[in-house]
Amino acid sequence: MSPITITALAIFAVTYILMMAFQKIRPYVAVGSAVIFVILGTIATMNPTIFGEGFFALADNSFSYSFLDALREIDWNVIMMIAGTMGTVYLFIESKMPQLMSDVLISKMPNMKWIVVALSLFAGIVSAFVDNVATVLMIAPVALAFCKKMNVSPVPSIICIAVSSNLQGAATLVGDTTSILLAKAAGLDFSDFFVQDGKPGMFWVVQAGAVASAVIIYFMFRKDKEKIEFKNRTIVEDKFPTFLLVGTVVALIAVSFIPYKDTAAPGQFYKPDITNGIICIAFFLVGVIRELLIKKNKEIIKGAFKDIDYYTIALLTGLFVVIGGIKSAGVIDVIGDAIAKLGSGNPFIVYTIIVWMSVIFSAFIDNIPYTATMLSIVPVIASSVNMNPILLYYGLLCGATLGGNLTPIGASANIAGIGILRKEGYEVKATTFMKYGVPFTLAAVIAGYILIWFIWK
Repeated sequence: MSPITITALAIFAVTYILMMAFQKIRPYVAVGSAVIFVILGTIATMNPTIFGEGFFALADNSFSYSFLDALREIDWNVIMMIAGTMGTVYLFIESKMPQLMSDVLISKMPNMKWIVVALSLFAGIVSAFVDNVATVLMIAPVALAFCKKMNVSPVPSIICIAVSSNLQGAATLVGDTTSILLAKAAGLDFSDFFVQDGKPGMFWVVQAGAVASAVIIYFMFRKDKEKIEFKNRTIVEDKFPTFLLVGTVVALIAVSFIPYKDTAAPGQFYKPDITNGIICIAFFLVGVIRELLIKKNKEIIKGAFKDIDYYTIALLTGLFVVIGGIKSAGVIDVIGDAIAKLGSGNPFIVYTIIVWMSVIFSAFIDNIPYTATMLSIVPVIASSVNMNPILLYYGLLCGATLGGNLTPIGASANIAGIGILRKEGYEVKATTFMKYGVPFTLAAVIAGYILIWFIWK
């Protein structure tokens, strides 16, 4: 490896260690690391020999990474999609429509066992189109309410809701940040998650995992046959936010049939790279303008802008720049070749390593930085072993998204669910969480792991 590759790899390793050790300041760590890469790249561009020779040389003639290069590495489409979708989801939650949907669902169930299964599946369906954490915040209070009526612990129910939310985040383009990142890297659109090149997309893989995990949930709650009385349904007075969310999804589906510039035929109309981001922002702004001019509700507007996850946006922005820096320094090629050699060039072994390595890593670290990094490595690995990169992309998403369900700290949805329980006076031990999370994860991952291989091998 060249001196700059070694240096970049060292900076990247320190960045990851700091992000794992100090989770509250991860965006600052990512942005700080990004600034370091830009400074080194700029100096290298201006004077390639300024740092001297040997191991401690921080630059060579092959490394160039200016401020403009860094700006180009930031995926503004992803940033806009996250911000716009989160804003619209906040308006949707405030309308109380999710609570009404949950009420209707519960009223149809015969007993406690089926309520937990139904709410878990319902949380998954909602999470396919709404942020995972937002889904937990919407549905967990419903579980708390009926558990109080039945005088039973809400811990198992809310854990199942959290892990189900995390599972279905991989089902659609807007379900989770990792899906948005993968769609950009693999050149996928909304419809590709359902059918791609005539084959079932990631949506159906996730549903297979959902069915397998639902069987596990049913088995774990098989003895809970208590009946529950249901009286009052939530009243929804404003359905417009629901139309906004549905409109966002429909618009994303519609533009998915228009190609990007890279895939358009000569002379064919193509869409800008930030099309999906513009759609998500536009629908959110329509909701904001309506609240301001028609309903004159300034508080909900403040709440909507405050609820946007600036933490994740800052983290991703920094990571985009860092990943661009390590690509320019040759680190991505080194890691990709190492994983390919570890799999001895066998596509099945390489695929297996990607899936289960992602499960293990995502059980202990946030899957967003992990996925963002691995998405740059996957094409290198696929090229090294001469295999379809889509197989590895889907394997990565399967392992990274579902792996977070192994532990209570592996996914934001799990942390949110445990936080709700803590406020209610329930302290959830890691062993208690894993009692439900481990079998759920294994059932879902194994189902997805097998299905992806047979569809895309």
